[in-house]
Amino acid sequence: MPSSPVTSRRSFLAGSATLAAIPAVAALTGSALTDPASAETLPDYAPIPPSALGPAVNEQGYFVGRVEKNLYWVTDGTYQAAFLTTGEGVVLFDAPPSIGHNLQRAIDQIAAANGVSNEVTYLVYSHHHADHIGASSLFGRDVVRVGSAENKRLLARDNDPTRPVPDVTFDKRYTLHVGGERIRLAWQGTNHTSDNIYIHLPNQDTLMLVDIVLPGWVPFSNFNLSEDVPASIAAPAKALSYPWKHYIGGHMGRLGTRDDVVAHQQYVADIADNVRTALATVDPTPYFTRYGNNAWAAVKTYLEAVADYAAAPVITKYTGVLAAADVFTASNAFIILESIRLDLGYGSQIHP
Repeated sequence: MPSSPVTSRRSFLAGSATLAAIPAVAALTGSALTDPASAETLPDYAPIPPSALGPAVNEQGYFVGRVEKNLYWVTDGTYQAAFLTTGEGVVLFDAPPSIGHNLQRAIDQIAAANGVSNEVTYLVYSHHHADHIGASSLFGRDVVRVGSAENKRLLARDNDPTRPVPDVTFDKRYTLHVGGERIRLAWQGTNHTSDNIYIHLPNQDTLMLVDIVLPGWVPFSNFNLSEDVPASIAAPAKALSYPWKHYIGGHMGRLGTRDDVVAHQQYVADIADNVRTALATVDPTPYFTRYGNNAWAAVKTYLEAVADYAAAPVITKYTGVLAAADVFTASNAFIILESIRLDLGYGSQIHP
């Protein structure tokens, strides 16, 4: 059945959110690409399970919905933010540039419907990455920005005017009290980044932890580009130690559940188990024989073979269960492989 104009526009707007997060390659190179891709030449991937998809975005390219009580979330289908309405204004959690001005539109929509203030008075940073807080400057200088001490250090280093440094910082734990609401913030060391924090809203039964678990989906390429792989693997267990029902992961189209976090843990555990098997199974000899003194070629092809060996059964198991299992599992397996080898020392041998 042909798509309706509204559905087609919504699909385009959702897809545009992804494109907005990626630099224009032609602009960076100063010329058009010599071999532009076409629908016929691009690879095919498995269909996305319906369970991974969130609600359709509206004509302006966003969806806003209630999480619990006075907590709401906003998505463009690829990125997520959240906001809490209170008697002392709105507390906004992250400001992804791909959502941009739609953040205020979403707040205005809810405020008008509920007869509450639409003024953003606080903005909490999950971490310093521009794809999650690069629209912070839209909210002016009077907003009180809150982040970890490490967050402030990194933002001062980056000196990006779209991401002003936080006004209120904390070392490990901080409770933000606004309009009778409690927002518990905790820095528990490096995981995805060195400043990524746990944001717990006990009255709303919600935890926000960005770029760790992407509900319904496998992690983004190279294990979400995590700075500390063992700590990122451990982070979901820390998340589950909090009492909550709703999970905001910062990406894709829907909210998460505790079952989503457990599914993520199992996916990662399966990769790690298969990596250990692959390291004991894949013979490095042919690769070093073939490439001789070109050590990097030998190492590259051998490690890729180990990662592919480890990824193959995981792709089979999770295709149709977690979205994009066939897209990013090999790169996730490679990063977990390198962590198991280098962080954990698995398979390391001392020359006799």
